[in-house]
Formats: sequence, C-alpha cells, structure tokens
Amino acid sequence: MPSDTTDSELLYPLDARPGPVEATFAALQHVLASFVGIITPTLIIGGVLGLGSEVPYLISMSLVVSGVGTFIQARRPFGVGAGLICVQGTSFAFLSSVLAAGFIAKAKGGGPDEMLSLIFGVCFFGAFIEVFLSQFIHRLQRVITPLVTGIVITIIGISLIKVGMTDLAGGFNAPDFGSGANLALGLGVLLTIIVLNRSNNPWLRLSSIIIGLGVGFIAAIALGKVSFASISAPLISIPIPFKYGFDFDWAAFLPIALIYLITAIESTGDLTANSIVSKQPVKGPVYISRIRGGVLGDGLNSALAAIFNTFPNTTFSQNNGVIQLTGVASRYVGYYIGAMLVILGLFPVIGAVLQQIPKPVLGGATLVMFGTVAAAGIKILATEQLDRRKMLIMAVSFGIGLGVILAPEPLAKMPTLVQNLFGSAITSGGLAAILLTLFLPEPSKRQDQGKPETAEPQSKEA
Repeated sequence: MPSDTTDSELLYPLDARPGPVEATFAALQHVLASFVGIITPTLIIGGVLGLGSEVPYLISMSLVVSGVGTFIQARRPFGVGAGLICVQGTSFAFLSSVLAAGFIAKAKGGGPDEMLSLIFGVCFFGAFIEVFLSQFIHRLQRVITPLVTGIVITIIGISLIKVGMTDLAGGFNAPDFGSGANLALGLGVLLTIIVLNRSNNPWLRLSSIIIGLGVGFIAAIALGKVSFASISAPLISIPIPFKYGFDFDWAAFLPIALIYLITAIESTGDLTANSIVSKQPVKGPVYISRIRGGVLGDGLNSALAAIFNTFPNTTFSQNNGVIQLTGVASRYVGYYIGAMLVILGLFPVIGAVLQQIPKPVLGGATLVMFGTVAAAGIKILATEQLDRRKMLIMAVSFGIGLGVILAPEPLAKMPTLVQNLFGSAITSGGLAAILLTLFLPEPSKRQDQGKPETAEPQSKEA
C-alpha cells in the first residue's frame, strides 16, 4: 500500500519504497513517456548523416546509457546525481552541433565511422565543461534564482507542448496529419488519463498513463494503425567502448562546448521542477546539493554516452509530469526505470515493439505531461513578488525564447554558429533571463521606502 504522507498529492514520497508491482507500474510509465524522446535524436542524426546500418546499434546504446545514467541520478553514488527520479535521455539541444561535426568529417571524405569518431570525441571532451561548471553552481545563486529557473521551466514546457500536439495530430510529415482518426485517438488517451488521474483509487492514479496508452494502443490496432510485420532487430547488442574510434577537431568542438554550458542551465531548471513535484525544497543547502549533483551527473553521463557510442545526455522534462500525475516521487523507482532502459537497449527487439505505438497515442499522453512542466514553471513564478524589474525580465525572456519558436525565419538568415547556439527557445530565453538578471539593477531601498503602504507585499505567513 502507498506510504503515509502528510501531502495527499504524493502516493510515494522521495524515500518511500514501493512494492515491486507498484514500482514496476510507475517505472514503465516513465519509460513509455521517455522512450521516443531517447531514440528520436539518434534517428534524426542517423538519417541526416546517412549512417545507415549503424543506426540500430546507436539506438540500443542510447537506451543502455540512459538506463545507467538514470540509475546514477537516483542512487547518487559518491554525490554524483540528484537523488531524484531524473530520467536521462539523449538531448535534442545538441542536434545542430552534432550534425555540424558530422558534416565536418564528411567534408573530409569520411564515412560513418569517421563521422561518429569525431562526434563522440568532441562530445566526450565537451562533457567535462558541464562537470566543471557543476562544482560552481552553488556560487551562482545570483543567477540561478527562482525567477530564472521559473522562466526556463515554463519555456521548456511551452516549447515541448508543440511536440506533444504535433504527435497527437499524427507526427511531423505524417500523410494523415490532423485526420479525425488521429485526433480521436490522441484525445481519447488524454481523456482517459484525466479521468483516471482524478480517481480516489491510488492504483488507478498510479496507472493512469500506462492505462491511457494501453487503451489508445488497442484502439489503434483496431483502426489498422499498428503493424508488427515491419519489426526487425538483432537479438542482442553488446556495448563496446569507442567502437568507432576517437577523433577531435576544434571547429566541431566549440559549438558543442557552448551547448554544454546552456545544458547546465536547462538541467538546473528541470531539476528544480523535479524538486517541486517531489515536494523537496527549492532553496537552501539541500537544494544546492541536489543541483550540483544533478548537473555533475548530467556531465558524467554525457561522457559515458560518448564512450559507449551515443550522443550527449540530459535530464528529461516530461518525467516531471509523470511524477505529478502518478503521485510517485520515490527515487527507488529510478532503479527500475534504469533497469528497464538497459534491458530495452541490450534486447532491441523489445524496443522495436514499443516503437510501434502510434504517434497520436503518445501525443495524447505527452501533451498533458508537457503542460504539467509549464505549469510547474508558472508555479515557481507565482511565488515571486513581481516588481517592474522582474516583469521586464519575464517579458523579454519569454518574448525572445518563444519568438524563436513562433518566427524562426529571421534566425535562419544568421550564420550557422548563431543558429546552433540560439535556435532553441530554452537557450535563447534562458540566456536572456540570465543576462538581464545580472545587468539590470535591483530597485534601491530608497525606492522601496517610497512606495505607498498599500503596495507592500504580503508576508509569507499571510
């Protein structure tokens, strides 16, 4: 049975130990929520660079490393990791820089092995930038404020909502995009999750996402949208360190190094959101320790990814939504998630079956989870006493960050390096928030004293 807790929103708090059945159900929902996100960057990179027969192996390694990284984040050995359910997965933020590195090797006449050798070489060294930065996170309290993290988390959620909605309609470039059948499937999954999540039965709430996905999958089979005939995968994939060799190039390294700097900020936002939904503090020494360990884990897991032939890892946002919806914040569930991802990687036929879940079914589940991430960011911002300075920082950060999504054409005319650095809403909006926080002066005490008494903010106790 769920552990007793003073907070009725959590069925299993951080240090509770769910039984094997409950933990397996909770872990499976995290895996289903993150599976597509973990393998999609590899599919994109493989397709653009023409990696061909290497792609299945790269996908397997992405799942294995994600599983090991998730276990490290949850277990927190030697202070590495956040001690939370922080599912690790291949980062979309590195796509442009990784592709640029691949094209550099390709321009020199290199094939798949040479391209991957250069990519994994520069990614390996770049990971230590994040490792180094993690040791100074606690000294950046002027930058990593609730205002900045709230802005970053909100932008993360809003930018992901587009992905969820696109999947619900059928996925990018789908021939039946926006069809009635796709919309009915996605909305059916969404409605099922909402109804089950509001149930007083803890088992139904715990299983809301997996039941919603199951109902959608069965409906998709009935509609003829699922075919198992195309499943083809090797029996087992063995991790081989630096299978493709090791290379380095400064032109390929610099863009990736800068993305690692931004990823540390993004991970800080994700870890803060995770702390909120897990009912953990977001201020003070415990919080700073979690952030340091989590960012350090991100960096070391990315180095591990390069060693075992996959692309940089980061903390996934969508799993915060799973915690919120299921009420399971126990870090011990992270052990189960890690084991499942490793098994999926070592035995790729299992993952090949899960790949058959149609995009509308996944979109119905991820839409609400991504929305939950945005809501977590808004919740942080709501705790701030918003003066004119903070409102200006929010306005500019949201304007720049979301502007990149809504109107990408101006950025497309910029040099490739600028596009790589600022093409992400999280990167551009997060940098705007940080720079404005650093350089916009805070209101002086004299100005505060000049305010009318009715404008005084209410005390926290009130």
